[in-house]
Order: sequence, then structure tokens, then C-alpha cells
Amino acid sequence: MNYSVTNKAANTPGGIRFTNEIGIPFTKQIMGTINEFIWTTLFQQTDPSDRKPIDSVELYIVEFLKGAEADVWDIYKINFSSVFLNDYQGYLKWAFISVLYHEMTHVFQWNGEGRAPGGLTEGIADYAILSAGYAPDGTFAVPGEGDRWDQGYGFTALFLQYCEGISSGFVAKLNKKMRFDYDDKYFEDLTGKPVDQLWKEYKASYGQ
Repeated sequence: MNYSVTNKAANTPGGIRFTNEIGIPFTKQIMGTINEFIWTTLFQQTDPSDRKPIDSVELYIVEFLKGAEADVWDIYKINFSSVFLNDYQGYLKWAFISVLYHEMTHVFQWNGEGRAPGGLTEGIADYAILSAGYAPDGTFAVPGEGDRWDQGYGFTALFLQYCEGISSGFVAKLNKKMRFDYDDKYFEDLTGKPVDQLWKEYKASYGQ
């Protein structure tokens, strides 16, 4: 796997902060660590044939992303906002790693060839953050929150964690099922319960 990092916002405050507090060598190193976590722990893809056929990931520090910390484009390319890097108050390297877990999961996850709900794929990406121990305090959802199971991000991530408690390896198995297609029935296939029932029981377990 090849990792490339380009600071296209090197002269902006956020780009300068990236250079001084994170740096390209560290970024390439942590991208490799995250990649290995996604393959071996998150998706349990010990067989390379189960993985997305990707041999490189490109990361770009860009000046501005409207309403986003980072995003993925062209399958294997990640844009990271220098505005976020400049504005973040706290340990920047930790926050940078947290966001990278989310974005790199998007690079490597299956999505039913576009049929999976966006809230589910976002939830799986946040589940990676949660599993890796990089869920940010105060801004991540808390267990039991949310209006629906596919609301996305932390809401769905915590629901997936609940499903994991019912069926060990649930997220990895769900991702594998989503390689070529998607159906809500996958939840029942893996847990014995329809997804709506799982959501009601998840909510009830937290008194909601």
C-alpha cells in the first residue's frame, strides 16, 4: 500500500499548524496503522480477496471544505480542511487521527455498490473511531441517543456497537455482506432480529 500526503494549504494558518504539529512523515505512518486496523480488526479481512482492490491512499491538506472536517473523493483520495486544523482547540494530532479513522474507513468499506443507506456507511465510519478509542468527548453521541437506526455518525455507531454485543464480529460480517448489494434483512441474518426490533430494544436498554 502506498500513502501520499500533500499539503496544498502550506501557507495558510491551518497548513502551517499541520506542518508544525503533525507533519507528513507522521501522517504516512498513522495512515498505515489505521489501514491495518481496518483490515484486521474492524473488517477482519484476513483474506486479501475480501478487501477493496486499492493499492494507494492520497491525502491532501486543502484550504477549505464547506461544512466538513474532511471528505473522500475519487474512492481513495481524502481532502482534509486546513480551516479545521487551524480552529481546533486541543491536542491537534489526536483529533487529526480521529478524523482519519473515519475517512479511511470510507476508503476501504463496502457499500452495496451504492445501495447501502448513507447513514449506515457514516455510522460504520464512526464505529471505527469508537472501536479504536478515538471518539471525541462532548461531541460524540451518547448511548441511546438518536431518532432512527440509520441516522448516521455516532448515533448509528453506538447502535452498531449494541449489535456487536449480540453477534460478535457483526460489523465485519455486515461489511462483507455489503460487497455487492444491500438489504435491511442483513441485520436479521446476523442477529436473528429485524433491524427495527433491534433499534427498539437498543433504545429501551437505555430507558428511551
